[in-house]
Amino acid sequence: MTGPRIERRLSTISETNEAAGRRERMGSLATLPVFFDLRDKRVVMTGGGAGAAWKTELLAASGAKVDLYAEADDIGEDMAELLAAGPVDGSIRHHDRPWGIDIFQGAAIAVGDVESEAEAKAFYCAAKAAGVPVNVVDKPAFCEFRFGSIVNRSPLVIGISTDGAAPILGQAARRRIETLLPPSLAGWAQLAARIRGEVIDRLAPGPKRRAFWERFSDRAFLAKSPANDDEMKASIEAIATAGESGGRVTLVGAGPGEAELLTLKAVRALQAADVILFDDLVSNDILELARREAKRMLVGKRAARESCRQEDINRLMVQFAKAGKHVVRLKSGDVSVFGRAGEELDELKREGIPVQIVPGITAASALAAAFGVSLTHRDCAQQVRFVTGHSKKGGLPEELDWHALAEPHATTIFYMGGRMAGRIAARLIAEGLSAATPVAVAANLSRADETRACGRLDGLGHLVEVIGVDRPILIGVGPVFAEFQAMPVEGPLAAERAAG
Repeated sequence: MTGPRIERRLSTISETNEAAGRRERMGSLATLPVFFDLRDKRVVMTGGGAGAAWKTELLAASGAKVDLYAEADDIGEDMAELLAAGPVDGSIRHHDRPWGIDIFQGAAIAVGDVESEAEAKAFYCAAKAAGVPVNVVDKPAFCEFRFGSIVNRSPLVIGISTDGAAPILGQAARRRIETLLPPSLAGWAQLAARIRGEVIDRLAPGPKRRAFWERFSDRAFLAKSPANDDEMKASIEAIATAGESGGRVTLVGAGPGEAELLTLKAVRALQAADVILFDDLVSNDILELARREAKRMLVGKRAARESCRQEDINRLMVQFAKAGKHVVRLKSGDVSVFGRAGEELDELKREGIPVQIVPGITAASALAAAFGVSLTHRDCAQQVRFVTGHSKKGGLPEELDWHALAEPHATTIFYMGGRMAGRIAARLIAEGLSAATPVAVAANLSRADETRACGRLDGLGHLVEVIGVDRPILIGVGPVFAEFQAMPVEGPLAAERAAG
């Protein structure tokens, strides 16, 4: 099948679900995040307390020339220490006098730390009259801009704002980001600034330049210390003198559904992708982590709707990669567990296309987490098996050793077995497994509409009917689920069906 015919086929599939994969428009912003260059610019500051000291230090650290207006009697301990030590960058000049309307001329911005509402209004109005952007500390009504929490890996700087609604939440977000960004990123960012000119001169816009910066960024997150300039220049030269840069494919495991269960490496792959071919079970929250410019195409199977054939998916990956694109094949769960990754890898290797695998959390692990069990509890399960619940022909997979699967001291997880649940139970019982063996069933694991139920093996078919065979079902069989056998069905959709 040719490229245009594949595109037409996928267009037909997408028309049945226009919302799938569509890039969402930018939502409403409480405030616009901008970065203001203050180097060598005059900034007006008033106040001598701790808040004023922090703002003065921050402004000077940005390279500003801070004119501080505060009488000596109003200078507190923090401000006194800052004036004595001097800033790490920029400058601070103390004027031993109150502020007045004459101080705003030529200022880039004005920041006031004042006590009364009346003085705050006066400072605000004076700055506005002079055409100077103004912020009055801790008085949102008199702020044209706000200071957020900062993660400093300068020249990589991240600002976080809650628009004054929840400062503690902003600080918590900052702490979370701090743990994700190694301190060495500052050195890598400085290195990027030094070699940027050479990259522009030697690498034309497009695949080669993008390939260099992607490799650079990957190393920045993995290496403990920055590379040296000569090493980077050699890398630039190697890419510049190489043949036309080809594309590549990354097979990425999206996990069971919740975006927080993605690996950091998976997020980086999504943010470096030119094209994303994603399964139907991949959540919108995960797709929102992708690079906004990336082309997104739904290639998964949907019940009662036309599905994209595996051959079409394979050819699409090859087609885009040969056009120089970085293709991310995004699969739910882990790519190596019932994800048909073998066929895709074979095709890519035949075509000589570089391919990388980023593993994801498989649904069996999410099932164990949902029920709070160990799949290999040593008191009752000496092995764990992952088994497909149906064959290519749609029935039970007869090539399985069903007698071995009936071993009582094991945990067996059936993937894609919802429609075969009753037949799975009957076959295991026929092979000698007790009808009273505990079973666990879950749908939409780790998502907001996750539904769970437990019971006996001889009631497995009914449990799945209650949860709904039209949903992605996972079945666990084994004594590790014994403590949950009396648990009622949990989840909104299952509760409605049970009541009905």
